[in-house]
Amino acid sequence: MGQAPAMTHLDRRLFLAASAAALTPALATPAVARQTPSGWTTRAAMPWTAQEVYCAVRGDGIVVAGGLVGRPAGELHIENRTGIYHPAGDRWVEGPRLPEPRHHPMLIADGDTVYALGGYGRTGAGDWTAMTEVWALRGEAWEPAGTMPAPQSETVGVSYAGRLHLITGRAPAGAANGQWNDQADIADHRVFLPAEGRWETARPCPMARNSAAAAVLDGAIWVAGGRTVSGGGTGRLDRYDPQADHWDTLAPIPRSYAANNQVGGGLAMAAANGKLVAFGGEWFRPRAQGGGGGVFAETWIYDPATDAWTQGPDMATPRHGLAAAAVGGVVYAIAGGAVVSGGRAVGTVEALTV
Repeated sequence: MGQAPAMTHLDRRLFLAASAAALTPALATPAVARQTPSGWTTRAAMPWTAQEVYCAVRGDGIVVAGGLVGRPAGELHIENRTGIYHPAGDRWVEGPRLPEPRHHPMLIADGDTVYALGGYGRTGAGDWTAMTEVWALRGEAWEPAGTMPAPQSETVGVSYAGRLHLITGRAPAGAANGQWNDQADIADHRVFLPAEGRWETARPCPMARNSAAAAVLDGAIWVAGGRTVSGGGTGRLDRYDPQADHWDTLAPIPRSYAANNQVGGGLAMAAANGKLVAFGGEWFRPRAQGGGGGVFAETWIYDPATDAWTQGPDMATPRHGLAAAAVGGVVYAIAGGAVVSGGRAVGTVEALTV
């Protein structure tokens, strides 16, 4: 029996937009505090374009792997290349290729090892088949490093005290696994202990969502933004205490008044100099209102001491599905999609000193 045609990247975004709630009417712009650090500066671009990517810092390099590029005919190109960016020399080198092409593989560094966990691959069922392989980049090759207990893609991942945390995301809602709409939002929180080769389950995130962002700061794991299929973007900020296995919720990322929408899905975030720095993401206009949408330019800087977000300088190239890393107090925004959905992947790299 033949398989149903795979939902393309563009199709799945339209599906999401059609499911999202109608936009809130325009509101008066409130007085929002703005920081005045130097703006984003352009760095050497990644040698190829990709979106729906993550990255991890290993030594003096930032490792990016996988991702996707939409093609004019609507099909997806799923990437297997690995790029390593060296901020000190502002240069890229190509690393070893992933064993198989993946988009949305979560990258987490633990010491000198970078792990690639899950993500989506192409099978006979479609281009959005949630995978469970774990690969480890040790030295100059990706090696098998285990299997996830269940699929968990479009997730967030961080390393804390030698344990790799995967929080929220999407997983197959039933037996089907191949199309984007086979997946459902989850709040699951799984922890991989690479030294022991085993998994544990931690307290779930208070809100199920996908395409959020995460960082470690002040001995806690912070999960910001994200979206749900039915409700669109959320600015929610949840903080996890790994010692107490406890969550609390703090001030959300503010709304974008330029876009008249809530900053949330497809954003990126890093921790630098005691602050959280969140930027980018995309929003969708419901089909009933003509479809489409846009990407966010805003940068938001969160101070845990005051539980408040301050607006920083806009990105020069607004993007979603981009990767974020911080090295030496400088935050890097890497690659991503420059328009809503899968229309234009870029290799753009920008840096912001916090």
